[in-house]
Parts: sequence; structure tokens; C-alpha cells
Amino acid sequence: MSIRHLRIFIMVATYNNMSIAAEKLFITQPSVSQAIKEIEAYYGIQLFERLSKKLYLTEAGEFLLNYAVHIVQSFDELELALKNKGQHLSLRIGASITVGSCLLNEILNKLEKNHAEIKTNVTINNTEVLQRLLLNSELDVAIVEGIVEHKDLITKPIQTDKLILVVGKGHKFYDVEEISIQDLNGEDIISREEGSGSKKIFDNILKSNQIAVNIKWSSTDTEAIKNAVIECRGLAVLSSMVVEKELKKGTLKKVSLKEVTMFREILVVYHKNKFISESLMAFLNGV
Repeated sequence: MSIRHLRIFIMVATYNNMSIAAEKLFITQPSVSQAIKEIEAYYGIQLFERLSKKLYLTEAGEFLLNYAVHIVQSFDELELALKNKGQHLSLRIGASITVGSCLLNEILNKLEKNHAEIKTNVTINNTEVLQRLLLNSELDVAIVEGIVEHKDLITKPIQTDKLILVVGKGHKFYDVEEISIQDLNGEDIISREEGSGSKKIFDNILKSNQIAVNIKWSSTDTEAIKNAVIECRGLAVLSSMVVEKELKKGTLKKVSLKEVTMFREILVVYHKNKFISESLMAFLNGV
């Protein structure tokens, strides 16, 4: 089995269709079919179930795909490194929205100071999306906050982040230092989007305490959330790092919850089968 076989297999698994795979790879459909048959014959396995003209990965196919994506990615990285030896190394970095707003530039400044030869490409998104990109080998590494549970991802804690409840001037809780979690029943919430690590943590707390709130806004933009809270459109749970300025100015106020303290870990995450290149090693050692 060659890299060519793996590239063809990955493309068929991506589109569940040999004709589309052939089109994307600029080869004939019989060539695609032959490559799949050669893998199956060599290992004595079946990679796809063929049902109603559609292809579905078998258990063996899923197993191979998990390795194939990273083998091909590692091969491409090797070729690039050899071609550009002595020039530039590249690293694809993901960061969750809070990390991208508050921590990433400091980390990149340190990396660039010590390893000027490494070029970085950055993707900012929520934790759930970044996990998917890591699993598909579309990122080399990510820094996220919250919960990472996938068995194929390795995590390394680098910092602890505190989530706090904040309100704006004019909100009924603004002059209160502490409330009960029960006081949140029926309150309007300016929330992060589905897939956000902070939303998942807060939702779990609400669920465990049987609290029903009204999700008035849902946003990926922490600035939009802060502005909505400042205008008293609802309250929000945000990282203490992203509201430092507003707390000092008094445009936002922290309100403690008697029964709850919300902490989460900031994690460096990468795939367990990821080839640890020079650039990735430099990044991991620097965070």
C-alpha cells in the first residue's frame, strides 16, 4: 500500500462516492476502484459497504481512515520540510475565542522571538469546531478552554481560567455582591454559541441545579455579548480575562454565585497520531 492508495481511500471516504473522488483527484473512476480493491485484497478486509449506490465505511474502513489522514499529513509535512530545509517551517494553530482574544498573541510573540523560522496560520473558533479540525488533520495543534473528551486527542493543561457572572449598570443584580443560583430562574441570558466551552460548563451547572433561563442572545462574539450586557439586555457568564477593562470601569459588575465557583482549564490539544515535527515540538515546549 502506497501514499497514493491512502490519498485515494481518504478522498472516497470523504465523499462516499468513487466518481466524485476520481474527479477531485483528476484520475479515472476505474483507477479509484482499482486502488480500493488492491487495499482490500492485500489486507483481506472490506473498507466500504455498498448500499443503494452509496458507500459507507466499515469498521475496518474507519480504523484505516483514522491513521491514513495523519500518515498522509505527516508525509506532506516531511516533503515540505525537506523542500524548505533551512528556510521556513509552518504550523497550523487553532485557538478558541477567549484564547484568541486574551492569550494567543503573547504565546505567538514568544514563539516568533525564539523561532523566527516558523510560519504560523491561525484559526479562531469554538472548542467543538477546533476538535473536529484536529481530528480531520486540518490543524496541527489548538489551545482551547473547557471540555475535550475525544479519545484520540491528547490534552495538556497550561493555565486555569475563571468564569464569572457579569451584569450591567441598571440591572437588578448590579448592586448585589452575591446571589443564589436559584435567583437565575427565568433570567435573560446573553450566551455564547453552541459548541462553546464556557456555554457547556454553564449549561451543565444550570441543568444540575434544575435552573431554567431564557437564552435571549446567542453569539460567537464576546464583544457583542459584553455590549449587550452593558446595555442591560441580560446577564452573561464570561471568562474573567475578557472583562478586566469593563470591571475596572464599572460598566460591568461581577456577581458571585453562593453555591457555585466556575473554573476551567486552558488546554493545548493535538491528535494522538500526530507526527511531532520540529515546529510543533517548539510550540509545545513554549506554552
